Amino acid sequence: MKISTRGRYALRVMIDLAEHIDGSYIPLKDIAERQEISQKYLESIMLDLSKAKLLDGRHGKGGGYKLNRISEEYNVYEILQITEGDLAPVACLDDMAVCNRAGECRTLSLWRGLYKLIKDYFSGITLADLMKKSGDYNYVI
Repeated sequence: MKISTRGRYALRVMIDLAEHIDGSYIPLKDIAERQEISQKYLESIMLDLSKAKLLDGRHGKGGGYKLNRISEEYNVYEILQITEGDLAPVACLDDMAVCNRAGECRTLSLWRGLYKLIKDYFSGITLADLMKKSGDYNYVI
């Protein structure tokens, strides 16, 4: 499993919004400059995060984006799931997958176990954790 730039940038943007929270909308231009990410690329990421109700967006003067929850209420899994899609390590675990061999598959429990580890790990890390600059959560995304 590889997390694409889309997922990594989404995490960076969400951390940026959390670090600059003051109740006002933050222009996308400012986020793009701070994170050194193309504004055009960020627009599509922000659209997905907004549609998923992870943040609020406003157009026009005084517009931009802001979180609609506190940083402790966002976890990495939900952000990555929106930007990356299902994080299942094999296709047969996708929600819509139908596998004729599932009944006799000797590796299915292996993949389910890995999938559970991925979900549990990413679900246990919040934006607040990622904002910490020391301790167990000192990530470079």
